[in-house]
Amino acid sequence: MAATQQELKQLMPNEISAFCAQLALIIKAGISVQEGISIMVGDVQDGRGKEVLQTILSHVEEGRTLSFALQQCGRFPKYVVDMVDIGETSGRLDEVMDSLSTYYERNEAINQSIKNAVTYPMVMIGMMAVVIAILVIKVLPIFHQVFRQLGSDMSAFAQGIMDFGTALSHYSVWIVAVVLVLILAVSLMKRTKGGRAALARIYDTLPFMRSLSDKIAAGRFASAMALMLSSGLDTDQSLEMAGELIENKKTKTKIAGMKDLMAQGTSFSGALLQMKVFSGVYASMLTVGFKTGAVDTVMKKIAQRYEEEIDANISSLISVLEPTLVAVLSIIVGMILLSVMLPLMGIMSSIG
Repeated sequence: MAATQQELKQLMPNEISAFCAQLALIIKAGISVQEGISIMVGDVQDGRGKEVLQTILSHVEEGRTLSFALQQCGRFPKYVVDMVDIGETSGRLDEVMDSLSTYYERNEAINQSIKNAVTYPMVMIGMMAVVIAILVIKVLPIFHQVFRQLGSDMSAFAQGIMDFGTALSHYSVWIVAVVLVLILAVSLMKRTKGGRAALARIYDTLPFMRSLSDKIAAGRFASAMALMLSSGLDTDQSLEMAGELIENKKTKTKIAGMKDLMAQGTSFSGALLQMKVFSGVYASMLTVGFKTGAVDTVMKKIAQRYEEEIDANISSLISVLEPTLVAVLSIIVGMILLSVMLPLMGIMSSIG
């Protein structure tokens, strides 16, 4: 239970990125970590941010390492603590903080793109639901009364929709309660590692999202590997730690396969090719990167390329969803209105 509460309190990716970027600048300027965090405490206006920095500062002032202070703070993921520890041990803390900042900045950009892609369809679906509910619950009963006064009945289709609307109105409180519970459950799941993994599995099962999900996972893997390798870790250590950052089940399986192949003597680039973690072009880029000793640089480029592809795919998806949802709404509303208006026009013409 304590572990879950700790996860719920963790900082958001953009907050971690900002913290790492500021600390990297401070260290590069020749200012000590203790003095730098003290400066950051004075600059922060947000109450929660000040509390986090004050906790870190108190441990650092006691002579503890920054990694120990971050761990005791309880607001940073384990891999941030581990990477800072590696940076302190190797004397490359500024480079590690820079790499962490870039990693979380890229993760936040991908998360924001996904949110933007999901928000628009959800708003459209919500508007569709409201318009249809008003038609079914409020408008159709009025037409029903008109038909009764004219001594006729509504069409079977319109009558069925109106009966559905009556049931919907009767159970509206329960329906709203269920929707709110689902929203709350999803919100809570996003705050825990297990919950995010479960949502990722659901997301991966959607046919039109599967390709995008694979690209997001591959991009995050490339970004994580760039972070590890640029911090001075070897490929085995980098692969081990990168595997902990990935929540996509398919990519996790590929990483596990890479570990097995490397344990049998296969090179890192060879294992990447065999497990098809990246597409052929990117795998070839990495082979060249190994020969030139610039694997971390190539990984960064691959992560950037995947980010660009993800943005393009999301834009393409939205451009398809927008007219599709509008067309669906128009058809549904048109069918409801025509099922009422056509019989009514027939009655009026016969009266005339």
